[in-house]
Amino acid sequence: MARILLVEDEVGIASVIRRGLEEARFEVEVATDGDEGLRKALEGGHALVILDVMLPKRDGWSICEALRARRSSVPILMLTARDAVSDRIRGLELGADDYLPKPFDYGELLARVRSLLRRDKVHRARVVRVGDLEVDTTAARVTRCGQEIQLTNREYRLLELLATNEGRVLSREVIQDRLWSDEDVFSNVVDVHVGLLRKKIEPAGTSKLIHTVHRMGYLLRAPQPEPEAAP
Repeated sequence: MARILLVEDEVGIASVIRRGLEEARFEVEVATDGDEGLRKALEGGHALVILDVMLPKRDGWSICEALRARRSSVPILMLTARDAVSDRIRGLELGADDYLPKPFDYGELLARVRSLLRRDKVHRARVVRVGDLEVDTTAARVTRCGQEIQLTNREYRLLELLATNEGRVLSREVIQDRLWSDEDVFSNVVDVHVGLLRKKIEPAGTSKLIHTVHRMGYLLRAPQPEPEAAP
């Protein structure tokens, strides 16, 4: 039985969510303020954290940031009455995996919970290797030639998407849908983030990993051996 931490200070909302999740056969632990929520989240043992943004003592953004700073890879679903694009972007950039504005339909909440748990199960304990690049999807850690590379949350998610589809061309539309769904973004957002990612994982003296396929999109692949010279 998956154990979920719900950090929500509104008693009525917490009660409804808890009851619904328990009926769906989840074990639910509730924290009613930010300090308690962070403490319980850091204790570990949760398959998912459902995190309200507006909380007493410590807001959900700072909890999310603190968990990611401690390399916690627990999936985080943020709930908030704020539905402005800037608020959604802030939560995702700090490391949240999904974002659901209030008021929401409980069926949608449950669907998102199950989706995040499925995705986490697939990625758990996986290290994806592409040439001399390693992406540890459990710790959200990236190394190349044994040297750790520091990425933002969005850069990491982009790299993980490309790495887990090694050798497959992903269109800009697919990438944008996976990483920026339901967000108002500028037209070349994918190109900009690919450019930033390239600078970090392809420093001077290393081979190229991210390739642009004209009019199609991007793919990540290991360096190809040089063809032998003709005699």
